[in-house]
Amino acid sequence: MKAQSRMPKWAQAAFPVLTLLALVVIWECAVKGLKVPQWMLPAPTDIAHVSIDWGKDLMRHGWVTFYETVIGFGLALVIALPVAVLIAYTPLFRHTIYPALLALQSVPKVALAPLITLWLGFGVFPKVVVVFLVCFFPIVVSAITGLESTTRSRVDLMRSMQATSWQIFVRLRIPEAMPHILVGCKIGITFAVIGAVIGEFVGAEEGLGYLIMTSTAQSRTPLAFASLILLTGISIGLFYLIEGIEKLLIRWEAH
Repeated sequence: MKAQSRMPKWAQAAFPVLTLLALVVIWECAVKGLKVPQWMLPAPTDIAHVSIDWGKDLMRHGWVTFYETVIGFGLALVIALPVAVLIAYTPLFRHTIYPALLALQSVPKVALAPLITLWLGFGVFPKVVVVFLVCFFPIVVSAITGLESTTRSRVDLMRSMQATSWQIFVRLRIPEAMPHILVGCKIGITFAVIGAVIGEFVGAEEGLGYLIMTSTAQSRTPLAFASLILLTGISIGLFYLIEGIEKLLIRWEAH
């Protein structure tokens, strides 16, 4: 940890970029040197050319996957937090809803996606539902863990100061649960992108998952790689967005 703290910030930012560039150069040289067919493994330059040629289509399909991800994740967050509160503070819900959620989480979402498409059709809503199912459970579990992490001594201290149950919940339990909730959000947002692609694989006419399926079926491997790179960028961007929110909301964690 001390060695990392002594490293300049510019070096911390530069080393990952240089490592990535080195890997891209090795990839390019290996593909060209070994004369690997483009349909099997395209070179980074081939992917770059396809990305330029298909730029508008990639952005259009990427936007579809992006808003499916964001809407599904937002819906999961809005529903998961009240459910977590009910489970954490109500024994009846802990012994009824929680096992049901665990059973639902155990079902592979790839297996559920065709059924959801069959029930709800081929529009955007089935993809949002798949995203919701994928990222709902991590948020619920993290929120429950956070809400139950408050020590008894702190609760007793606030009660000795005549604090009401609502004041204890808002001023003590929620702030202490926030780091756990945001960890669940970071896990959930990466799962959310995967859920959107799963939904698009099963039945869609747009989205990056759809584009990957059609391009691989037509042996347009560079286009599939370009879609994967854009998909990775969306996932990383959303992850760091939540990490930025985390730094703003719980600054005390850095000290």
